[in-house]
Amino acid sequence: MNGTMLQGFSWYLPADGSHWCRLAEQAPTFAYEGITAVWMPPAYKGEHGAEDVGYGVYDLYDLGEFDQKGSVGTKYGTRAEYEAAIEALHANGIQALADIVLNQKLGADACEDVVAREVQMNDRNAVAENTQTISAWTRFTFPGRAGAYSDFTWDWTCFHGVDWDDKAKRKALFLFDGKHWDATVDHTENANYDYLMGADVDVNDPRVYEELVRWGTWYVDACKLDGFRLDALKHIDRGFYLRWLAAMREHAGRELFCVGEYWKDSIDELDTYLGQERALSLFDVPLHYHLYQASCSNGNFDLSKIFTDTLVERDPAHSVTFAENHDTQPGQALQSFVQTWFKPAAYALILLREAGYPCVFYGDLYGMPNDDNIPAVRELPLLMEIRRRFAFGTQHDYLDAPDVIGWTREGDAEHAGSGVAVVLTDRDGGEKRMFVGSAHAGETWTCVVGEQDDVAIDAEGWGTFHTLGGRLSVYLPEKTADALEHDRELHRIVRETAEDTEELRA
Repeated sequence: MNGTMLQGFSWYLPADGSHWCRLAEQAPTFAYEGITAVWMPPAYKGEHGAEDVGYGVYDLYDLGEFDQKGSVGTKYGTRAEYEAAIEALHANGIQALADIVLNQKLGADACEDVVAREVQMNDRNAVAENTQTISAWTRFTFPGRAGAYSDFTWDWTCFHGVDWDDKAKRKALFLFDGKHWDATVDHTENANYDYLMGADVDVNDPRVYEELVRWGTWYVDACKLDGFRLDALKHIDRGFYLRWLAAMREHAGRELFCVGEYWKDSIDELDTYLGQERALSLFDVPLHYHLYQASCSNGNFDLSKIFTDTLVERDPAHSVTFAENHDTQPGQALQSFVQTWFKPAAYALILLREAGYPCVFYGDLYGMPNDDNIPAVRELPLLMEIRRRFAFGTQHDYLDAPDVIGWTREGDAEHAGSGVAVVLTDRDGGEKRMFVGSAHAGETWTCVVGEQDDVAIDAEGWGTFHTLGGRLSVYLPEKTADALEHDRELHRIVRETAEDTEELRA
């Protein structure tokens, strides 16, 4: 099986409380397109209630069940709807991955007087010698939940520091007296990049660690989770997540897939984070930036180096490849949007190759409701289906030119009609003579993406494949292409009939 992950949300989804229901309805389509796991957005109540995307975490135990922060449901719906969405994914053979956000808490219920030292924002090791008493938003009592599931109360001792003194009404970074920033975090930015936002959780405080393990095991059991996406790894002590993840797996008695966000474009830093344990996968940030740069370089990016110094090149077993996510889309803090013209090629580079675990972005699959309503990538569902059904067998790379590159997959006996050839360019059109396997000798291959003429495969299994300027071309065996077109039309009819039936019932 060629696994494919879906990031099941984008940043600017409407705050209509309907997204869990939307994912449940889309689950059969996800399965048809080849999705094997969905990374769901943060399910717990955030500082801004039903408007919160989920990263401004308030109450980890409130999955849209309690009247807190102005609403019962989250931006995405209620707990019951969340669990129903997970059930729908499971019914379609799809894993549910929870977004785990443990670095910070926001929206405290009360302030506390705390002795602290001011810290320079751009040098977190530069801590003032003199202390001062500040008023910090650090007391979390969760009155709306009233002790359900956990009676743990968070106070200032559970945190390293904050960036706001409510008494002085002053924004500055403060480290609480007796606390120290975590050591095994990113040191290439701000000298120590433990602090990110809100009240910075001291994950190594024994009481906090025990509570986070207790919460995690509750969450896995209550919602039948299959794994995790870990947020903001470069801001959290590395040893914490190694211990926490081991505790989750021991409790569950199974592997529990895990991918982490360590947002650095240096392959060496990602490799160092993975360490000897290799306990989780990481998003391939270096590859994302290569895709972004290729789309913005006016044809001057060297495509022969598209995979150089990426995680999928160095450690494909622990690389989750992606073209886009909620942080890189326009308007977000890490905006590095792969331009529309290159997006089909970017997805071919992660979906139709043997290495890496690709993650498709919901905003590319369904469009992004930004101010300018960015459209969906038209070719994406087809590329996903080709991955699911035909991208198998030995791979032959032709990454040997700066502007026109290609590769083939020979196919295998276990997947009828399998085999694929890909050619793409970031500049002028061109061609590649490529080997598709002796088993395909004498066949005709059809271009299913890119509007090119058929290709005759010679007696030794070679063919010359073309692409237009700035375009992607994908070829399949002619009989496979015909069957694919028929199957997709049949699927469309079945889906539309089902939708009409649901409308009549409603």
